[in-house]
Amino acid sequence: MGRIRMSAGLGLVAEGAFALDLFRRKGAVFDGWRKQVRRRLGVRATALEPLLRERLSLTELLETLRGGAAGSGAEARVPGLVFEFCRAGVVPYWDRVQSQLEAERAVRGRIGITTGVEGLLGTLHPNVEWAPPVLKIRDDEERDVSLRGRGLMLSPSLFLRGRSCVVIDAGDERPPALVYSMRADVADIIGAESPPEQALGALVGHTRAAALQALAESCTTGELAQRLGISLAGASKHATVLRRAGLANASRSRNTVLHTLTPLGVALLQRREPAQAH
Repeated sequence: MGRIRMSAGLGLVAEGAFALDLFRRKGAVFDGWRKQVRRRLGVRATALEPLLRERLSLTELLETLRGGAAGSGAEARVPGLVFEFCRAGVVPYWDRVQSQLEAERAVRGRIGITTGVEGLLGTLHPNVEWAPPVLKIRDDEERDVSLRGRGLMLSPSLFLRGRSCVVIDAGDERPPALVYSMRADVADIIGAESPPEQALGALVGHTRAAALQALAESCTTGELAQRLGISLAGASKHATVLRRAGLANASRSRNTVLHTLTPLGVALLQRREPAQAH
């Protein structure tokens, strides 16, 4: 219990997967959002039809994204298709979504300080029941997750609406993530879209976008700093943010860290809007 942590969501990639899953389900609360997404996708919606028809479960979709889906088969196209959907279904609202996720983390933090971890877990979600020493989650999947001293990451989500909580366990030394649907006024968050430049700026920022472009050719932290003309610490910070967003990977060899783009990072670069001619 001493290793329980709280995050402000799992980032754009995870919210994109949750949003895609929500998009293909029915529910009056999000009908306005669905109409906006369909309008924004336009002819590009045709490319998403195979992914929508496949009806991958949410767990399978997340596993495919986490695995990178290398190769030329249908699974290899999933990361690119999810990011294409993100551009229409999540990015236009991302600044407000992120603010709500951060506010939720702050509220839960106060609950934890006031009532203890037991109080936090007991009020997390209607489908979560704290029965020491077991945290019971009512959902459609029956399985046991052993924490093995790794702790637990609690993470809110806006687009997980209508689903029970989701447990994401990579099976390594990292703590599993318990993702739950936060209580929020959805209409205020996704009722209107942000200006594209504002949403994209909130997503990456100018320097981080340059860092993403610089990683099109894999490089070390020092090389990234040189390419961007910034300090080594600054380059390391940007690389860390991109990695946490699922857009870059890092591999260590002795004292050197090599940064490379993930399939989603590549998809982002390939799907940038073309510059307007003046």
